[in-house]
Amino acid sequence: MPWRTRIVSTGDGLPAAMAVDFLALMKPRVMALAVFTAFVGMLCAPAPVNPAFALAATAAIALGAGAAGVLNMWYDMDIDAAMSRTAQRPIPAGRVAPSDALNFGLLLATVSVMMLEILAGWLPALLLAFTIFFYVVVYTMWLKRSTPQNIVIGGAAGALPPVIGWAAATGSVGIEGLVLFLIIFLWTPPHFWALALFKVGDYARAGIPMLPNVAGEAATRRQIFVYSLLLAPTAVLPWAMGFAGGLYGAASAILGAGFIWHAWKVLAFESEDRRPAKALFAYSILYLFAIFAALLLDALTRHAIGLA
Repeated sequence: MPWRTRIVSTGDGLPAAMAVDFLALMKPRVMALAVFTAFVGMLCAPAPVNPAFALAATAAIALGAGAAGVLNMWYDMDIDAAMSRTAQRPIPAGRVAPSDALNFGLLLATVSVMMLEILAGWLPALLLAFTIFFYVVVYTMWLKRSTPQNIVIGGAAGALPPVIGWAAATGSVGIEGLVLFLIIFLWTPPHFWALALFKVGDYARAGIPMLPNVAGEAATRRQIFVYSLLLAPTAVLPWAMGFAGGLYGAASAILGAGFIWHAWKVLAFESEDRRPAKALFAYSILYLFAIFAALLLDALTRHAIGLA
């Protein structure tokens, strides 16, 4: 198939990398969620957005998100090799040389920031550069290996894309953009701690101080429930603050109730039963997508009838 064409020889004894391997380095599923929330942030902003501009700016943000994923995989190749769910990633599996991954990630980061600066100005470009730096240097190189609060603090990087989108559309951050940031920031710990509960052995083998490995599973389940209680009302704020309509408010309230219910099941069940944690992890992915899809639908509707 054409997309599997070999594009580079590693030059150090490894098999030649394929286009699909470099795409995998960009963490396409994570990148897609970041790009989607950035696009929603752009469309929610109270400013008319040219479709061509929105597409180009979203592409720049996508390249930046991909760069962060590549550089994360480059630095974490030792951790990835020790974990069952990541051992077949391109670098630990020997399909991409570390030097090639590093060069690819730095190239993507440079191109993405320059592209966004040309399209939208210095503020969104600066926010994108900071996001890449924070995810790679602060989270990947420092927090991830040093503290069980790695996900809490490091979650700021994953929460910034809608702020970048908002800034690209308006030239400023705005309280509304910060609310979108807060939704993802509060969503991140229960999402990843649910994963950590049923992958606790993997993280232990890799030496990553995830909360269940350090504070215990009971404490982790309590923290998941606390964050869920904070997340659910926070997600209703776009409606309460008037930059989303009543349908979004109802949808976010229902989705938030579902999140709390799943978190309660994680809290109430014995730690040996991994099913509630797996169910919460799956629901959390659906939840974040649905929240931002509802915001997008609301924004498109408001633009269509001239309210935004």
